[in-house]
Amino acid sequence: MAQQSKNNITNGVLKALGIFGGVQMITIICSILRTKLIAVWIGAAGVGLFGIFNSAIELLGVLFHLGVRDSAVRDIASSQQLDTNKIITIVRRWVLILGAIGLVVTMAISPLLSNFTFGNYDYTYAFIAIAVIIFLSSIQNGELAILQGTKELSRLAKASIWGAIGGVIISIPLFYIWRIDSVIPALVAYSVITTIAILSQRVSTPKPTPCITFSETMSKGRSFISLGIFLTISAVVNHLVSFLFITYLNHVGDTSVVGYYQAGITLVNKYMGIIFTAIIMEYYPRLSQVSSSQKRTSIFVSHEISIMLWILLPVIAIFIASSELIISLLYSSEFLLITPFVVWAVIGTIFRAISWCMAYVILTRGDGKVYLVTESLSAITCITLNILAYNLWGLEGLGFAYMAWYIIYTIIIGAVYRIRYNLRLNSEIIRLATIATLAIVISAIGFIYVGWYIPAIVGLVFTPIAYRRIIRRRLVK
Repeated sequence: MAQQSKNNITNGVLKALGIFGGVQMITIICSILRTKLIAVWIGAAGVGLFGIFNSAIELLGVLFHLGVRDSAVRDIASSQQLDTNKIITIVRRWVLILGAIGLVVTMAISPLLSNFTFGNYDYTYAFIAIAVIIFLSSIQNGELAILQGTKELSRLAKASIWGAIGGVIISIPLFYIWRIDSVIPALVAYSVITTIAILSQRVSTPKPTPCITFSETMSKGRSFISLGIFLTISAVVNHLVSFLFITYLNHVGDTSVVGYYQAGITLVNKYMGIIFTAIIMEYYPRLSQVSSSQKRTSIFVSHEISIMLWILLPVIAIFIASSELIISLLYSSEFLLITPFVVWAVIGTIFRAISWCMAYVILTRGDGKVYLVTESLSAITCITLNILAYNLWGLEGLGFAYMAWYIIYTIIIGAVYRIRYNLRLNSEIIRLATIATLAIVISAIGFIYVGWYIPAIVGLVFTPIAYRRIIRRRLVK
């Protein structure tokens, strides 16, 4: 029975990886195409405006959405069948409330936002349009949380794909015809198309009986809103720390150094993060369902770490071997100087996998204060290590800082996992993590000092081993 349960978990993880790995790739391709069209048809000014307005949308979204996209998943996934419909109804009401607040407040302060951002009031109407996007994105977040919490992964994938593709298609004629004047209309149109795509995959639920009152909506929504507030504060802290370090880097270096850093961190976080995003889609709601059981939580976390490490080990080795090719294709030969930074940083991905799997226990327990503390410690550690490492070793040092950051973060999360929740990783995970770390360190050192074929050999050696440990396991009955 235990083996069958593990097989089911493995099947679920691989299915999610297959579905959402593809979704992430399509989304990234659409994003690259959209950026390319902006650069060609509108120019640097258009790229700059899109960057400014997208940053404003992201920041306002963090403030007004209160982390419902993540916090509501826990309540939906862990609810009993009879309560699920009620919680879904409450989530939908709350995202409408939060969206309406975001809409009204953003409209009210739009002149201030325009003056603060551009030094004049010429973009007041642009920020009024952004208020509409904030409202629509709140609805999107609620529906995506419901799809993830109810494990409607196929619908979630379809919504994401059609939203990304539809957004690009609707943007093309706007870019071409209106050029610089298309920036705001394109952002609004993209948001409308994304909302339509998500609503087309909306989970239908019968109307709760008796009807849920306003007071019940407020009281029952308190759990995910409370957690969401802590998630929001954590997100603001992380955004602030990121901004402060980039500002520091721009002062001690220059804008080109910032560009190199952004390119390197994007490669490690965004492109390697495809695996994380894909797996977490299935892992988070599944872990939420068993959060009340110590034994099952421990089993699920250990099993998830095992699968992620076996997937990552050959992938990271091959990524290191082909890093120069990847950088040249995605950027240009000018960016090859970030190769050592990327190679050292990607080692931290091993510890990122371990810490993430344990950290989601904090969310499934609704322990917002602990999550805020751990994320704040993580942010402080990150900026401290980055400044020290850059001063000592330059751009390459930021790779060491990234690796050390996730090692320390893993220790912090591991202590919380063991002391607060009385959970522990089994000895097999410790051995596997040691093997994976040594293999990737050898790959990185071999690449830097010998050649690309060292990590290539490591990747080729561990690929069939990973295949036997993961793929064949799901075939066992």
